[in-house]
Amino acid sequence: MRLSTRGRYGTMALLDMALHANNGPVPLKDIARRQTIPLHYLEHLIGPLVAAGIVGSTRGARGGFHLLKAPKDIKLSEVIYLLEGSMAPVGCVTNPESCPRAESCVTRDVWDEVKRAVDGVLEATTLQDLVDRQKKKDQATKGMYHI
Repeated sequence: MRLSTRGRYGTMALLDMALHANNGPVPLKDIARRQTIPLHYLEHLIGPLVAAGIVGSTRGARGGFHLLKAPKDIKLSEVIYLLEGSMAPVGCVTNPESCPRAESCVTRDVWDEVKRAVDGVLEATTLQDLVDRQKKKDQATKGMYHI
């Protein structure tokens, strides 16, 4: 199972907004530069996040995007489901009618377990968790390069 760039870049953009929230709205061009995401791609990703009420926008010279919820209230499951859809590794997990053997197939049971495990991690992880992890990594790497 693999996340597409939609899920990865969307999560990175939200993390960037959370890390820079104290500076006011964050321009997409700044997020794109810091996260090395193509700006035109980021422009397409931001729409669903705005429509879902996760991100808001401010127009004008000092405009940009900002989180509408506290990072602790944004679960990765919400973001990934919005941008990627189901995390089921095969279609029959979410749509058993698509396979006549779904009820008797033991491999489907394993794929269902994989989906539940991934969903559990995404449900238990918030944007605030990512902010905290990023700050720890930043501190660790700062100490690493001082001589």
